[in-house]
Amino acid sequence: MDTIYQSALNRDVPLATPNEFKPIPIGSMQVWPPVVLAPMAGVTNYPFRTVCREFGAGLYVSEMINARPLVDGGGKTLRLADFGPEESPRSLQLYGTDPHYIAEAVKRLVGEGRIDHLDMNFGCPVPKVTRRGGGAAVPLKPNLLRGIIRAAVRNAGSIPVTIKFRTGVNENLMTYLTAGRVGEEEGCAAVGLHARTAAQLYHGYADWDAIGKLKQSVKIPVLGNGDIWEAEDALRMMRQTGCDGVIVGRGCLGRPWLFRDLADVFAGRPTSNPPGFGEVLQVMFRHATMMAEWFGQRLGIVSFRRHASWYTKGFHMTSELRAGLVRVESLEDLKRLFASAEREQPFPPSAMRVIRGKTSGVQKKVSLPLGYLDDLEDATPPDGGDEEIGDGG
Repeated sequence: MDTIYQSALNRDVPLATPNEFKPIPIGSMQVWPPVVLAPMAGVTNYPFRTVCREFGAGLYVSEMINARPLVDGGGKTLRLADFGPEESPRSLQLYGTDPHYIAEAVKRLVGEGRIDHLDMNFGCPVPKVTRRGGGAAVPLKPNLLRGIIRAAVRNAGSIPVTIKFRTGVNENLMTYLTAGRVGEEEGCAAVGLHARTAAQLYHGYADWDAIGKLKQSVKIPVLGNGDIWEAEDALRMMRQTGCDGVIVGRGCLGRPWLFRDLADVFAGRPTSNPPGFGEVLQVMFRHATMMAEWFGQRLGIVSFRRHASWYTKGFHMTSELRAGLVRVESLEDLKRLFASAEREQPFPPSAMRVIRGKTSGVQKKVSLPLGYLDDLEDATPPDGGDEEIGDGG
């Protein structure tokens, strides 16, 4: 392939050799290639999962679902928990801070046959989540963390449970080794580490060395998350850390063909050149059509606006076209906007590692409930921790 489409980091990365990497064992599942789509709120819905799945195999996790409204029967939450008829395995991420609501939510998901795999969120860093004691705040209290995981595992039956967390709240409050140990002791099938602190949000570089340390400290599979922008990054991470698989988040936004590239490199094949603008538009329109069918025309296309900006990142477009993307409300609007687009453009090399999605800077202080750090051994669920939080991130 033309090396213009590989960064200096990956230009000399050797191809995978036969039997160098193995499927990820998660319960009775064998995930191959060893790649998981990260659950991203407002993003990894059924249409996006489908588009990604069509480019390559692996495990594709739903966006984060809040346990309490699921138990209370909230229609919106139940819709987010839906899967397409052809999706298999059906993988869902659950959020919660109270073992009672986690237990009831898992009973419902399993009892209604909704899922084949359950992931638990202990890594969300956004203030509206951590200030209620949720997400990345939970591992600060290992007894509470243990109670939540135990409630999930015991009620999941044969459905495998995994957990995903960050390295810690900040560099002075690192929790990932304890979280991994608790997950292993409570029967988790695997653990995933986003190798940034909550204070980092999505800023700077992921600490791959932490992934290696976690892998050395537990005997269950470890999945590494952070800075997988090109398929070869996955090879480098797994070779450097010894982890069992990778979790891909922002790197696939507007670039679902990254999963094709990942399938290629794990099979020992060089990656293909990325698609030109004409092919990108075909993928984009298919994605937009599915969004309109799944959510309804206006809601689906309004929700698709962010994806449109990710798909078109780096391509030459008029200012009128870019401005129109933030106002599009129908498939016809989208088609009209791109009717005169320069479809022969090759994929811009400068866009290979450009950050799509969240780019928030470092938090000076992570928001936590008042007095949350006073007794870290306390297993009491925080007040209001399981109320509806919306798009948690």
